Amino acid sequence: MVHSPKLDTVLMVEKQIVDRIKKSDYPTRTELWKSLPKGMEYQTFKRILDYLEASNKIVFKDDRIVWVAVDNPRLKHLFEKSIKLR
Repeated sequence: MVHSPKLDTVLMVEKQIVDRIKKSDYPTRTELWKSLPKGMEYQTFKRILDYLEASNKIVFKDDRIVWVAVDNPRLKHLFEKSIKLR
């Protein structure tokens, strides 16, 4: 039986990814899964990551999870420091 994750569970995973990146740490899947505040089945966790990747919020680079959604604090900082073109 396949379990669909609840919204609060998806938001919890998103928050954990963003919090880890703010600390300059791009987690692997296993590191992220072990750092979650409450236990969940790994299949549910993988399904959440598949959803986040399909919705263009995360990408995987060298087995690391990189948050690429609009509210990425590092991306905002790069845009602020970048040279403005016409």
